[in-house]
Amino acid sequence: MSAVAIKGWCPGALRPMLSGDGLVVRVRPFGGRLDAGQAAGVADLAERYGNGLIDLTSRANLQIRGVRSDAHPPLLDGLARVGLLDPDTATESRRNILVTPFWLRGDDTCSLAVELERALANSALHLPTKFGFTVDDGKERALATASADVRIERDSAGGLIVRADGAELGRSVTRTEVVDLALALAEWFVTSRGRGRMPAHIRAGTQPPEALRGDAELTSVMAAPLPGLYPQGALVGATFGQLTHSALRHLAGYGQALRMTPWRMMLVEGLREMPRCEDIITQADDPALRVVACSGAPRCREAHADTRELAVTLAPHIAASALLHVSGCAKGCAHSGSASITLVATSEGFDLVRDGSTRDLPVRSGLSGADIVENPCLLAGAR
Repeated sequence: MSAVAIKGWCPGALRPMLSGDGLVVRVRPFGGRLDAGQAAGVADLAERYGNGLIDLTSRANLQIRGVRSDAHPPLLDGLARVGLLDPDTATESRRNILVTPFWLRGDDTCSLAVELERALANSALHLPTKFGFTVDDGKERALATASADVRIERDSAGGLIVRADGAELGRSVTRTEVVDLALALAEWFVTSRGRGRMPAHIRAGTQPPEALRGDAELTSVMAAPLPGLYPQGALVGATFGQLTHSALRHLAGYGQALRMTPWRMMLVEGLREMPRCEDIITQADDPALRVVACSGAPRCREAHADTRELAVTLAPHIAASALLHVSGCAKGCAHSGSASITLVATSEGFDLVRDGSTRDLPVRSGLSGADIVENPCLLAGAR
């Protein structure tokens, strides 16, 4: 097997990334869903070949952490046995699809996801690393705030549309046209010399050809989901998006499939009561939901500080309507968007950004963790 590179892309299973705690092996569930056996299998593999910690990512994937180089081949064998491995790295990288967890049996969601996965596997598209698709075809858009480039949605009248992210309107399509148009938009992005992501390409003034544009207005946006019971099952969270292998095994023990989400939560299909497990978030008002934090030092080789320790301390001080993002470096891997307060660790201390992201100018610099904890006024705007 080829040598593992240290950085430069989002990790996969076949192409892991080296971090401060070992290899990070990303698992992309097919159709955005793990059956109970697959969930238990991932928990067992994380315990046996990793450090027992499993990340839930903003792309609705799982990451097995702390994997030794010599443990990677048997880990891949285990993923293949439970049906969670792509045939090659090219197929794995193209299969970057977010699926709404709020689908109902008999609707179009699952079949659309399967068709899109197959079409991408059979295509020759060379897409940017983070280029992705959504299947968000419910009555309300659940994935509107999730990062994507090509979106399958519904219009205000309930019809299917395909939309380039960044465009205000979508193209009305029949059920049989959806996947072909989604791939055509992705191909247009490549041939029109798009770099990075679709929204930036659109903002730069590049517009798809008329055959790929439309005039369909979008359906409404769903309120931000929180842990609780839904018609589809029980939605549970993980503090900072990280589960222990025992917590994942506990969820698998209910015998139901787990639907992945981009909110670092999982939906336990068909469950009519909230699970009882100390390592998962089941309350909608849990302070941990108000904070996003990356792995931080020493788990990440790029991080300048232990983000998790500071985030735990600050979480109770953050208002329910606000969001605090604590990032170990300027890349902002855990949260690319804006937050009420963003703390960015640097070699000189923390930069503090208000109502912005790690890419924005700070209002204060060189703060220590103690400065922030001892001066709650610094969090003004997040209270």
